[in-house]
Amino acid sequence: MAAITEFLPNEYGYVVLVLVFYCVLNLWMGFQVGGARKRYNVPYPTLYAIESENKDAKLFNCVQRGHQNSLEYMPMYFILMILGGMKHPCISTGLGLLYSVTRYFYFKGYATGDPMKRLTIGKYGFLGLIGLMICTISFGVTLIRA
Repeated sequence: MAAITEFLPNEYGYVVLVLVFYCVLNLWMGFQVGGARKRYNVPYPTLYAIESENKDAKLFNCVQRGHQNSLEYMPMYFILMILGGMKHPCISTGLGLLYSVTRYFYFKGYATGDPMKRLTIGKYGFLGLIGLMICTISFGVTLIRA
């Protein structure tokens, strides 16, 4: 354990906690999709409902899509948090919280059935990702110059 604490700044723990927070958020979104499956009668393994077969297809698909989109961005978000946080743990923590909170509103907006509502607050998540990219680039440049 001593080797890890010598390599990573103490504040890196905040990065780890924000990543766990996002995992909890992702699990919550998954439970919301499960509830929507029951509510709109979309059995497994159907990924998306077909509008000609289900009058509530759009409502279910919006819930599913809000979660699916979050899953699609998760690998990029995690790697940017992990790497950018090594050099800039406090900045990365703030940017990660911004991203996570906006993902919640992105999902909630999408789940209304009106896809445009995902962008009301959700659109600001890209600021978090861009900031994390900058932190990660800074970390990479530092490694090259060392």
